[in-house]
Amino acid sequence: MTKLSSNWAKLNSKIRKEKGVKKIRKPTIAKPKTDTPKSTLNLLKEIPKPKRQETETNELTPIEYTLWVQDSQINQSDISITSKHINQIDSRKKEPGKYIAIDCEFVGVGPEGEESALARVSIVNFYGYVLLDVFVKPKEKVTDWRTWVSGIQPYHLKNAISFKQAQEKVSKLFQDKILIGHGINNDLECLFLSHPKKMIRDTSRYPPFREIAGGKTPSLKKLVKQVLNIDIQAQSHSSVEDARATMLLFRLHRKNFEKWYQNKKIKIV
Repeated sequence: MTKLSSNWAKLNSKIRKEKGVKKIRKPTIAKPKTDTPKSTLNLLKEIPKPKRQETETNELTPIEYTLWVQDSQINQSDISITSKHINQIDSRKKEPGKYIAIDCEFVGVGPEGEESALARVSIVNFYGYVLLDVFVKPKEKVTDWRTWVSGIQPYHLKNAISFKQAQEKVSKLFQDKILIGHGINNDLECLFLSHPKKMIRDTSRYPPFREIAGGKTPSLKKLVKQVLNIDIQAQSHSSVEDARATMLLFRLHRKNFEKWYQNKKIKIV
């Protein structure tokens, strides 16, 4: 009986082994070689990634918009009458170029503020793009801020640059440029700078513009209203706005302006 039990146990163990599930190994699939040659990797590293184009979407005033979108001659019908949004991404129109327009704001110094001292200077290019706009700290003590007309307040001059710094910046931009301004001699005198007469275009002296004021020197505000049908200096002056307005007046009459300057005799001072 013991021998039978022993044989039965061996048989039972053998049956269990035969019924057991063997583990099947998954076949190993060789991956294709994807090694990139070092020369190719180096070439890929050298290829620059395309830069994302930056956009500057700004709301431009009628004067700003007209100056920016027109490339050369401006006609009366080209002048915008409303503000518009536009992407100013043309880097070419941000260069100084051949023509620049300047305007300055002044504060009063001396007894009762009767003398003028430079407090802000702005320069724009042919397309009205601002090349320079800085507040300037007068050498003398300010006795009349003239805020109602200049727009200058004490806080504007808190971090203002020195007169010498402003003079150097302006002088650098003047080099080889045709300078446009309205009553520009006042600006040059306060900056203690000079410029060749043949390189100056003063809108206050242009005969067709003087006719509007009955032969006298027209104010810029009146001239812009009469010629461009645009209101400027609604509250106080902005030298940037005035410089742009002066540039637009010039560009509107540029061909005749240049003929007049070529024909008239200029006294070299």
